[in-house]
Amino acid sequence: MKRAVALRHVAFEDLDALAAALVASGYEFHYRDAAIDGLAARELAAADLLVVLGGPIGVYEEADYPFLAAETALIARRLAERRPVLGICLGAQLMAKALGAKIYPAGFKEIGWAPIELTRAGKQSPLAALDGVPVLHWHGDTFDLPAGAELLAASPRTAHQAFAVGRHGLALQFHIETTAKGLERWYVGHTCEIAASDGVSIAELRAQSTRHAPGLVAAGERVLAAWLAGF
Repeated sequence: MKRAVALRHVAFEDLDALAAALVASGYEFHYRDAAIDGLAARELAAADLLVVLGGPIGVYEEADYPFLAAETALIARRLAERRPVLGICLGAQLMAKALGAKIYPAGFKEIGWAPIELTRAGKQSPLAALDGVPVLHWHGDTFDLPAGAELLAASPRTAHQAFAVGRHGLALQFHIETTAKGLERWYVGHTCEIAASDGVSIAELRAQSTRHAPGLVAAGERVLAAWLAGF
């Protein structure tokens, strides 16, 4: 079995539905907590797959969260060696930083369910399974497109929603891993952010998740399977 390592930043933002999808694609997986586990460990650099998950901090906050420097270095090393990296939300921003791009506050919160707009390249990529499928947006930062990366998706408010680096790097600003049940943990963990975001409520997020999460789970599994099959 191939080995995947998932880097978490908060315990409740985990692989969720992608855990079963990884196993179905022939991977065993282990979690590492980015803030407290050693990021220079050989197993992280040598794993068959590194998944970098989301979190409520900014990649530019290294003064408060020093581990971000080691995490960025790990991602940069793997990408330079063409070892597979999947970044989701904060993970995508870390990938962009590792590739030399600028990451900064967007000036607004994009929280809720909505489809993305696939580019021509996106429609020919594993993200084709997401065409017309609402995904979960939950971010306040955005990034410039890294040099040499291929833009795969956008949304009306966020120009850079996904990009690819060769066949080995896939960065998603949005979430494809979330289930309706798993999001119940987010409503607790992110309660302050939700309360501070105009027009966002737990009741509405829960209603949207009930409608859209099952379709996203199925599409997300196809995205992951297609991407892993391309190695």
